[in-house]
Amino acid sequence: MTRVAIADDHALVRRGLIELLRETPGLDVVAEADSGDALLRAVRDGRVDVIVMDMNMPGPSGLDLVKSLHAEFPGLPLLVLSAHPEDQYAVRVVRAGALGYLTKESAEADLVEAVRRVAQGKRFLTRTLAEALLDALDADPDAVPHAALSDREYQVLRLLASGKTVGGIAEDLSLSVKTISTYRARLLQKMGMSNNSELTRYALENKLVE
Repeated sequence: MTRVAIADDHALVRRGLIELLRETPGLDVVAEADSGDALLRAVRDGRVDVIVMDMNMPGPSGLDLVKSLHAEFPGLPLLVLSAHPEDQYAVRVVRAGALGYLTKESAEADLVEAVRRVAQGKRFLTRTLAEALLDALDADPDAVPHAALSDREYQVLRLLASGKTVGGIAEDLSLSVKTISTYRARLLQKMGMSNNSELTRYALENKLVE
């Protein structure tokens, strides 16, 4: 029996995922969480074979949570479920330690297969994600400015392009305004831009934000 932990801050979504997996022979949901902190506690307190986690939750989330889980439980398969299209985060998520990335739009059709695959220690890659990973390996960083950004700088870029203020981002990420301002300055320098308007236009043109 494969023991699964489900983490999503939306109760209805979480309940739907749990019911889908519990209806599948060989899979058992043994823990659920509505935040990054709750997921960390659940994994530390109980025996779990696979984690299925939402990309955006209260507390540590996204790439930070993936990295924390991978560092503390390096052999524990992790599948990221997200509302973000694959071309926005998937490559970075896999590089951070996840074995797979699945959009919520395709979860109903692909979740069971994805959980079973990562439980075996194999990657779950859609064709789109596999092609994106290959492109990322072959890409010239100088040809794609945002590829040279660190994960945190990339996160700040997307939030700025989504209309968030530096203060709002600092609150969301539990960091100081000074730290976010430093990240903003670094990413502007790396990308050869001077203001948020240029960042926003670039992010929209490259489909880094919806």
